[in-house]
Amino acid sequence: MALKKKPVKGMKDILPAEMQVRDYVTGLIKETYKSFGFSPIETPCVEHIENLCSKQGGDNEKLIFKIMKRGEKLDLKSAETEADLADSGLRYDLTVPLSRFYANHANSLPSPFKALQIGSVWRADQPQRGRFRQFVQCDIDILGEPGCLAEIELILATTTLLGKLNFSDFKVRINERRILKAMALYSGFTEEQFDTVFIILDKMDKIGWEGVKSELSEAGFAQDKVEKYVAMFAEMEQAADGLHYLEERLFGILEDDVIGNLRTIRESVEATRACRFDLVFDPTLVRGMSYYTGTIFEIEMEQFGSSVAGGGRYDKMIGKFTGNDVPACGFSIGFERIITILMEQEFEIPGASVKKAYLIEKKMPAEKLCEVLKEAKAERENGTQVLVALMNKNKKFQKEQLMKEGYTEFREFFNR
Repeated sequence: MALKKKPVKGMKDILPAEMQVRDYVTGLIKETYKSFGFSPIETPCVEHIENLCSKQGGDNEKLIFKIMKRGEKLDLKSAETEADLADSGLRYDLTVPLSRFYANHANSLPSPFKALQIGSVWRADQPQRGRFRQFVQCDIDILGEPGCLAEIELILATTTLLGKLNFSDFKVRINERRILKAMALYSGFTEEQFDTVFIILDKMDKIGWEGVKSELSEAGFAQDKVEKYVAMFAEMEQAADGLHYLEERLFGILEDDVIGNLRTIRESVEATRACRFDLVFDPTLVRGMSYYTGTIFEIEMEQFGSSVAGGGRYDKMIGKFTGNDVPACGFSIGFERIITILMEQEFEIPGASVKKAYLIEKKMPAEKLCEVLKEAKAERENGTQVLVALMNKNKKFQKEQLMKEGYTEFREFFNR
């Protein structure tokens, strides 16, 4: 049977031109986030299946690449359920592994702890533009900080990075899970119904408000509750200040600090941002992960047509490992989506060192070859990237291929 040369569905090979951009962006991410005090960490790509299936990852838990037990632990004859076959899986995000990491090492870490983690994750999703089954995530998280300073730092660090990549005029959408819950309670929905309501609300940008009303009714909710709920969003949109509207309408239902925190975040970010973008309160923002407990945010770019970064507060997750809740908030950049945009824009790495190619005629005498190699060594010591290669018969095509990889200067060495 012939071997297959294409990668597995949803995976991709990365060519040198893209790899150079990826390396540059990764370096810029580390440099920028370290300047904000984030410390790099690393966790295994394989996690305990119990952690991955803890009902915190939303629909992602349906997309886990599960790993079968090995050796004597794998007993196919007596296996009755899937749980008898798998004991671990490939991580679907970096937040669950980070929570386990912190629970395991909290005594050795400062408080608050600012973590930076870059690594591959896997989801058995349907591939599409900018979405793969194996992809890189880049997360920054602040653990142990209960106040909104965590959200401010995360938004500023992430937008500062995007500014360094020449992105501007994008939109940072922000909301609060407690606002979502308070609005639902005010309209008459029970806590048991929240998940269904929010899943439908999350479709608003695709199906519109009439579609939201229709789906809520089809889900069996009373018409008066549906009308009251949707009317709140319309009234809020017409109000001069949506946060002030909520503050008055949800008085006694919404916790006192929620609106004040959002105002502080907005004022602080707008006063100290490093590039142009709009920070917008969006009461329809839901985000799918069930582990979010407070502030949630996303970044949208017209170049991609959807979100390229997202995150929020998840104060209850670490407590599932330790029994004691720890304040936690994180922001994740859609690394693959950013790279997709940059490659489509034919992004050029700023300040890249000169790349030269030394092309040597075949059967070069050893003495002359040594002279060429010494010249290459001297140029490398001065910061120039030098490729030494034998000259192909089709020299024009060889140079064209090297130019695609960023080589701008060529020197040819002949026997004579």
